[in-house]
Formats: sequence, C-alpha cells, structure tokens
Amino acid sequence: MFNPLDYPIAYMKPRRTSEALAWLDNIPFAFALVQAHRPKLIVELGTHTGVSYFAFCQAVEVSGLPTKCYGIDTWEGDEHAGFYGEEIFRDLVANHEPLYSNFSKLLRMKFDDALKEFRDGYIDLLHIDGCHEYESVKHDFESWRPKLSSRSVVLLHDINAQEPHFGARRFFVELQSGYPVFEFTHGYGLGVVAVGEETRKEPIWSLFEAGTAEVAVIRRFFSSLGNEIQNERIMQQRDARIRDLEAQLAQTNAQLAEANAQIVSMLRSRSWWLTSPLRWIYRHIFERADL
Repeated sequence: MFNPLDYPIAYMKPRRTSEALAWLDNIPFAFALVQAHRPKLIVELGTHTGVSYFAFCQAVEVSGLPTKCYGIDTWEGDEHAGFYGEEIFRDLVANHEPLYSNFSKLLRMKFDDALKEFRDGYIDLLHIDGCHEYESVKHDFESWRPKLSSRSVVLLHDINAQEPHFGARRFFVELQSGYPVFEFTHGYGLGVVAVGEETRKEPIWSLFEAGTAEVAVIRRFFSSLGNEIQNERIMQQRDARIRDLEAQLAQTNAQLAEANAQIVSMLRSRSWWLTSPLRWIYRHIFERADL
C-alpha cells in the first residue's frame, strides 16, 4: 500500500508559488514523489514560472539526494500559456541560482534541441508540461522515451483541462493500454505513468497497485494539501490587491486634498477674483462668511 503518511515532506511549505494557480495543488505530491522514488535525474519539459520545477528541486535538497535536475523551456510562451517577455525568465534565474545551481540547471532551448544534452536510459523522472495539443504531447513523450531509465516515471500535467485543443487527456488514455498509471483528478489533473520496467521493484510501485478505496484516500490526501497551498496563494493575491487599492485610495485622497487647498487659496485671493467673471460668488458667499 502507498501510504502518504510515510512521506511527511508532503506537508512542507513550498518556496515558490505563482499567480498562475494551475500547478500549485500538485506540489505536495511532487514533494512526496521525489522522496519516495529518489530519482537520480529529473528533467522537466516546460518550466514557465518554475512552480513545479522548484518543487522538485526543493524536495531534492530537503531529502539530501544526489539528484541532478534540468528545467527546459524557451521562456517565450505559446498559444496556451500565452506569450510573454524576458521578465519571467529573469525572475526565475534570480531565484534559482542562489538556491539550486549546485545541482540544477535551466536550459533555454526547444525540447527537441535539448535531446542531445542527455544520454539514453538515464532520466528517472520526466515531467511533460509543454504545448498541450495532442500531437505535441505525444511527440514529447515519444522523442524523450529513449532517454528514460529502467525505473522511470513520467508526469503529464493538464490531463483534465477542458480548454479547446488540449490533448493531454487523450494521450494519457492511450498510455494506459501499455503502462501502469495513476491519475490525480483534482485541479487540472496530473497523470503518473510507470514507464520503466524496474519501477515494479521501487517503493513508488505501490501507488500503481492501489485498489479503489486506497486510490480515493490517496487522491483526497494530496488534493487536500494542494488546496491549502492554492488557497493560501489566493489569499495572498487578495491581500495584495487590497493593499494596492488602499494605496490608490490614499493617493486619490491626497490629490483631492491638494486640489481643495488650491481652490480655497484661489477663492481667498481677492486679486484673483477681481478679474474673474465669477467674482460675485466671492462677494455673496465668502465675504459674508468673513473668509
């Protein structure tokens, strides 16, 4: 039986979250997976803001593993994630280098171009989260399949996403006919695929043997922890928005106060009113009030 309580690292607070909430609820399982499977080499295809990748790296560091990690992306965006400028990559590098550069490397290139950087049969954990069209997901899996080790596990994100043209779900269903799988149904969905034959000898194999009741418990456990992380981030966004609105209100009030002071100053200036077509307001209102 795969007992989530055997991996207390799942309760760990993540160092990196993002306004993009799609992967936050999978972070606890990412922590537990690294601790349970102890991969020697982790490769991620599609790192974007680094939420999932930082989760892997954080788990490697906390677990004291001799793991090497590689995050691969062009950091230009696509039609699904949206296109963006350099700010995301610069922020990622600035946070990545002081924390994980001793065992992790960010490769800014296309997935196919990065294939030559890795020897066949060495990747123990592959996370595929690039373009989500069916043909792209299938191509990424098939092109990187020779690089996977005999104990490899593959993660497919967004298998429950309902957006048009997303084909991760379709490909995940196809994989079920050839490989043992486990499916997380919360959020956008996460598919776990046991690709390597030797995975059967690993502690993580009990995840794929879980019965119906066990599956329900495992899903509920990790979705609950993931929702806590997601909700905390939502609250942080809300608080940040409130602070921004309060700052804007204070600025507006200050501008109004300054404008009112200028108006009062002009109204009290008799020399200004001598040339003003509205000087009768001063005479009939302000002079009577002894202003």
